[in-house]
Amino acid sequence: MKFIETCGGETAGEGVRQRSTQMGTENRAYQRTLTFVYLKSVHDVLHAETTVFNSLTSGLYTKIDSDEPVTDEQIRLIEGKMREYVRADAPIARRNVSREEVLGLFGDESSGSREYLALLKYATDVKHIAMYELDGYHNFFFGDLFRSAGSLRLFRLTRYRDGVLLRYPHPSAPDRLPDMPTDDKLYEAFEKGWDIAHGLGLRYAGDLDEEIEKGLEGDIIKLSERMHDAQIEDISERILSRGRRVILLAGPSSSGKTTTAKRFIAKLAEDGPEPLYLGTDDYFVEREETPLDENGERNYEGLDAIDVELFTDNIRALLAGEEADLPTFDFLTGHKVFGGRTTRIDPDRPLLIEGLHALNPAMTANLSDDEKFRIYISPLTQINLDGHNRIPATDVRLIRRMIRDHRTRGGSVEHTIHTWPKVRRGENIHVFPYYNCADAIFNSALLYELSVMRAHAEELLTRVRPDTPEYGDAARLLDFLRFFKKIEDEGAIPADSIIREFIGGSLFDRGG
Repeated sequence: MKFIETCGGETAGEGVRQRSTQMGTENRAYQRTLTFVYLKSVHDVLHAETTVFNSLTSGLYTKIDSDEPVTDEQIRLIEGKMREYVRADAPIARRNVSREEVLGLFGDESSGSREYLALLKYATDVKHIAMYELDGYHNFFFGDLFRSAGSLRLFRLTRYRDGVLLRYPHPSAPDRLPDMPTDDKLYEAFEKGWDIAHGLGLRYAGDLDEEIEKGLEGDIIKLSERMHDAQIEDISERILSRGRRVILLAGPSSSGKTTTAKRFIAKLAEDGPEPLYLGTDDYFVEREETPLDENGERNYEGLDAIDVELFTDNIRALLAGEEADLPTFDFLTGHKVFGGRTTRIDPDRPLLIEGLHALNPAMTANLSDDEKFRIYISPLTQINLDGHNRIPATDVRLIRRMIRDHRTRGGSVEHTIHTWPKVRRGENIHVFPYYNCADAIFNSALLYELSVMRAHAEELLTRVRPDTPEYGDAARLLDFLRFFKKIEDEGAIPADSIIREFIGGSLFDRGG
């Protein structure tokens, strides 16, 4: 596989981490190139435009703009056209196009030029965009594509809901298509977010930039926070109506688990006993007992980094009304500390357990499902850059994490990016397999957050030196954030907002 441009430096000796990063980079380029060939093929077969919405576990969810539902025969013809381009190894050309050239290239609004113009109008730091061409068809993509279509050997189009899934291999298994699980819960969470955002006229980054230019960012912040309030209220009512005593909240890194858990505790306490909070991070094994990964480095992402036996024993004791000596993990020394949280709870007091592994059945194997209410949390982005360039939740979480790592631990962007492939591998094994078991999905994305995070992340990203292995990812994220007009006045962001967990000023950081 050859890139039109590579995304970042490589350093010899990086081992598995480098290979994982490279596989992820290749997979992103594979996705983008496949999407481009798909858009071109839809245009060839149906003379229609297509919107790319989001990633589900088995592919990209798309909708074809057509007066009538797309038929199975039409899907078959589109896939056949794609395979023609692959067999011909059709060349894909790239050129950098200035904002002044975009209107002339796209012509009228029916070709989608409004999206690109809106994207560029307020992104004054973006001087050029990458325009790709395949057999006379032009489109913008944020990120690299392959030089030709010949490498796209493995893909499939599948009907899903009222759209089409564009399926492709996962980077962890590049030689096969993933299974086709039921993604209904995740889809419905996405759909609810789309409906609200689109109802506000916020489909794309350019729409958000325009509202900020008008000085309406305060209104967007309030509306976004109300969306979170409504989710917390709805899920809390479901927990209370079912009488579940053990509430489990899990999700991938930087989803906002801690803030959301504490907001649930506050809400549930309004109508019943205040839940006791337990974080699974307090149950890490002693640092010297932490298992090593294939590079000989400590692996904190796996379930075997958790003292599951102690955790389950504490839960059993608490639910039985017995006294439990709950640990607090000291991250400086790498050891659990006992004696400071010896606790007994009343028979009607619930537990709220938060952590990466909270939905893993092994953590609560001694409890029946009738005792549990499981919540999966992730930032499922509601807006895209444009109709063809989605905003991956993974990038949102990485930006959140680098801001928080720097603020709370003095961590460098290089370190956060360096460890991200290991974090992602752990999530693929220990988090994502369990989201379909959740009783509720909490969407922790905020419509405005990338405009706020740009103000925090931009300076950090510019510090990454070109001679480091992490420079490519840093440059990519920096270019991406430049499409978002900054929100620098953070006064309207409430103290209990999820975004405060990352940028600072959280009510919960102050012990509230």
